[in-house]
Parts: sequence; structure tokens; C-alpha cells
Amino acid sequence: MKRVIFLYLISAMALVGCTIKYSFSGASIPPEAKTVSIQPFENVATMVTPTLASLLTEGLQDKFSRGTRLMQVREEGDLAFEGEIVNYVSSPISVSGDEYATQNRLTVTVRVRFTNRIEPQYDFDRTFSAYEDYDAMKLMQEVEPTLLPQIVEKLSEDIFNAAVSNW
Repeated sequence: MKRVIFLYLISAMALVGCTIKYSFSGASIPPEAKTVSIQPFENVATMVTPTLASLLTEGLQDKFSRGTRLMQVREEGDLAFEGEIVNYVSSPISVSGDEYATQNRLTVTVRVRFTNRIEPQYDFDRTFSAYEDYDAMKLMQEVEPTLLPQIVEKLSEDIFNAAVSNW
């Protein structure tokens, strides 16, 4: 009985493998897709930090390099991304009894336009936000080098999942 179940599972996986290729990242990418293009993100937020746009672009590129078999091209990829950082804000989230902030939250919001030239029904134009909290007694310049990579990682993961995890 165990052998029959095992053979059934192997057969089912083989059939699924013929139509959609899966990676270890959970990505569901059509076999016809060979390339991805990620245009440099522009920073149009009111408050701008100089390195954020390149960190975000590189973070998304790294996510696709590590998580897929797609070759990166400059433009016109089978999967294509472009967008801009539309908000970068630090705001208090916790206030002490004497009305001083004890915790702040740095939030980054990105607008992303995704084009899937193989399966256009998965195209989107939407915003993604991620944040990290920090001690309000610290200056933004102190915490940015630690917080920005964490926020970029979250944003890259969310954008990646929205684009290639169609299940």
C-alpha cells in the first residue's frame, strides 16, 4: 500500500513538473520565461536618503538571482519591474507618560509596476510598504545603516512573492 501511494505521489509531481517549474524559493515561473529586467528604482519621496534607491534595486535583483533560474537583462525581460520609492517616513509609535516618543517607526513605501510578458494576467501596479521600529533616543543617521537593509529585504520578499508566487 505504501508503495502504491509513493508511486502515485511521484507521478503527480512529474505531471506538475511538466507544466510549471518550481524553485526552492516557492516561485511559480512559467517555463517559457527566461529573463527578468529590473529597472533602477527612483526615489520621489519627500524625505530622501541617497542610498535607498540603489539598495532596493540591488535587493530585488539579488532576490531573483538567488531564487530563480532567470537571466537578468537590462530591459524587456519576460518578467519586468519598474517603480519608485514614494514614501520614506519616521514617526513615533510609542509615547511615554511625559509625552516623549520612546519608539519610532521608519516606513518605506514603494510603487511597483510588474509586467509578465508570458502570462499578462499576472501584471500589476501596486504599492508595498515595510517598516522597522527603533529607539527614539537614537538619531536617524545612527539607525539607517541597520534598518534600511532589513526594510529592503522585506520589500524585496513581498515584491518577489507578489510577482512569482501565484498560488
